[in-house]
Amino acid sequence: MKNNSVNNDRLELLYQDKWLAVIYKPEGLLSVPFEGYKGKSAQSILEEMLRRRGQINAHHKPFAVHRLDRDTSGVMMFALNEPAKKKIMDNWHKMVTSRLYRALAEVSQYAKRNPLSENGLIDDPIALNAHNIGFVPKDESRKFKTMPARTNYKKLKDDGKYALFELSLDTGKKNQIRAHLAAHGYPLAGDKEHRAVTNPFGRLCLHARTLEFDHPFTHEHLVFEVPEPQEWSDYIHKC
Repeated sequence: MKNNSVNNDRLELLYQDKWLAVIYKPEGLLSVPFEGYKGKSAQSILEEMLRRRGQINAHHKPFAVHRLDRDTSGVMMFALNEPAKKKIMDNWHKMVTSRLYRALAEVSQYAKRNPLSENGLIDDPIALNAHNIGFVPKDESRKFKTMPARTNYKKLKDDGKYALFELSLDTGKKNQIRAHLAAHGYPLAGDKEHRAVTNPFGRLCLHARTLEFDHPFTHEHLVFEVPEPQEWSDYIHKC
């Protein structure tokens, strides 16, 4: 069952069948609640949508199979029963054929002197700081517990002040895109955790634009795409 009109707290239900649901999650909303959290999350809002339709029971409810950071907007998937959750998570890298992100980043003085090429792979290991924020360690004298991380990128626009990137992940580490671009002098606009100095849209400028996958049960090839705000691209032209 496809549905392009359901909206609650700016969360949009893009697709639903008996196995899974695909949603658009706005920025500023947790994907799933953490222990003790009493506010709304994408999972709780989706569950309420289904409850109002009489589609919730002990065996049919949203289960997280991947996540987007609170401040990242975009397309994400939930399983709707335990068997679907297990099958999706066991086969995630095989069934998902494309996940594309768009990011609006500042171009720092460092990036102007050492610009990234038009496209390529960033494979810097990532560590987590005391606040559980992912970053690329620069101080080789200190020992950090690092994780391998690989981000493919394409620079779509660059006016010397801001750049628009398209990115895909070979790995899915916490804050990976933010940490990788910031380490090369391109902190995302609005990302104070990675030393951005501007916030033109009052949000972190990272958006999960495309989710493309082979349905784990019907084997239908499905593509869901919600474009990033047009204002991001327009802002580069204005600058």
